[in-house]
Amino acid sequence: MTPLTRPARLRPGDRVAVVAPSGPVRGEGLDAGLDILRAWDLDPVVMPHARETHPGLSYLAGADEARARDLTEAWCDPSVSAVICARGGYGVQRMADLADWSAMRAAGPKVFVGYSDITALHEAFAMRMGLATLHGPMAGAVTFLKDVRTQQSLRDTLFEPESVRTLHALDGARTMVPGRARGVTLGGCLALLAADLGTPHGRPSARGGLLLLEDVGEEDYRLDRILTQLLRVGWLDGVTGVVLGSWAECGPYEQVRAVLADRLGGLGVPVVEEFGFGHGPTNLTMPLGIPAVLDADAHTVTLDVPALT
Repeated sequence: MTPLTRPARLRPGDRVAVVAPSGPVRGEGLDAGLDILRAWDLDPVVMPHARETHPGLSYLAGADEARARDLTEAWCDPSVSAVICARGGYGVQRMADLADWSAMRAAGPKVFVGYSDITALHEAFAMRMGLATLHGPMAGAVTFLKDVRTQQSLRDTLFEPESVRTLHALDGARTMVPGRARGVTLGGCLALLAADLGTPHGRPSARGGLLLLEDVGEEDYRLDRILTQLLRVGWLDGVTGVVLGSWAECGPYEQVRAVLADRLGGLGVPVVEEFGFGHGPTNLTMPLGIPAVLDADAHTVTLDVPALT
């Protein structure tokens, strides 16, 4: 697995586009998130369809074509330096193939931020554009609005990426399997990674990668099923290490932990758990596509280079 192209860091005054590729934005959360971005001296612009709701499928933020057009137009706008998602939910898989990836490749690299359902877009940017992205908080997410460490992690990564070359887990992180491992970071929401299997542009293997995993709302037997699927198709063969984030609403953590240890412990690679990214009360920004070293005993991931240039 080779490192991916890194986009440029943000600077005061940069314009960032906010898109909603998945679920609809509800309430005033997005407005509060925009205020945070403005307080960072950024110029956020909400894309035309980002506040819409699909007329027949209320779990989608507008029509698939409209959501794809927002992403394409934001990426191809030369005045935009970054694209930040408003929220997750469901819907990326429906719109990903409708975006104009040829035009986006021609527009060049930019910062892209999101998590949860947005994992499918992280994979698309990696496989279709060879672009490093940021698994991090979204503009309308409650964690971004209320958790200072979540905000600071993203801000430091965007503006001073060299200051967060070493990513430290939150207090409470544990070593599941000791050791050190080197690889290129990848991953995100476990269910979305599995859902990408067999698709035309899906990643054929995670070989050579430091795999980041988290999820929300999946009971222990469902997590078992998903991990078993990845094991059966050989997708996890050659993974160098595993970093586990949050498992919100997946049941008692010790039951979840038993599944993770059972399915991942046999890989023979270092594993650290409860690192502090994903759907938990704190969502640390985790760069994807960057060569790094996992120290499962020290609970750190050290990037070879800053996430952004």
